[in-house]
Amino acid sequence: MADPAPIRIGVLISGSGSNLQTLIDNCEVGFIPGQIAMVISNNPDAYGITRAQEKGIAVKTINHRDHPDRDSFDLEVGNALEEAKVDLVCLAGFMRILTSSFVKRFQGRLINIHPSLLPAFPGLHVQQQAIDAGVRFSGATVHFVDEEVDTGPIIVQAVVPILPDDTAKQLAARILVQEHRIYPLSVRLFARGQLKLKNSHVQIVDGGADPDAALINPPFPH
Repeated sequence: MADPAPIRIGVLISGSGSNLQTLIDNCEVGFIPGQIAMVISNNPDAYGITRAQEKGIAVKTINHRDHPDRDSFDLEVGNALEEAKVDLVCLAGFMRILTSSFVKRFQGRLINIHPSLLPAFPGLHVQQQAIDAGVRFSGATVHFVDEEVDTGPIIVQAVVPILPDDTAKQLAARILVQEHRIYPLSVRLFARGQLKLKNSHVQIVDGGADPDAALINPPFPH
């Protein structure tokens, strides 16, 4: 595949920005053929702002509390992203539910990462949900955003075993390690034109697959 033209990425954050950091790092080393063109935070105290500023990335704080409704907030965010001429919008710990008009505005170039194996356990407190349900595996999912919460077409997933004595915090920490692997991978696939949406499913062009791959938990005895 020929080298793609670099893409411009906008990242929306609300907190520490660890997934933002991994996107920055992977752009710097060339794994992602592109650059972070704009970081927008709805939280003026988010540490992710510092991460972006330290790398010289343009940052804009748009506090949702300064807006009378979700529509006006989303309109300002969307306008800022378009002014930055972004090709892809990444939600990275962005703790706001987006309006239908915003999603439609960036349809097909708006992605999110969620710390469960969607469609299982959408929403919040998902590690505890998984533990309480007694499932053997959890993980992380990168997906295109649609007009519902955590329901969009799935791009990449990583599977993490749930251990017998896991707490939600311990499980979340192991899942986060995989988030930092699959989010840059998903952005790379998008940037290289390898993601095709068909009938609400994502097809990965030249992605490869192992038909014998399997994870079993608890493992078979040696």
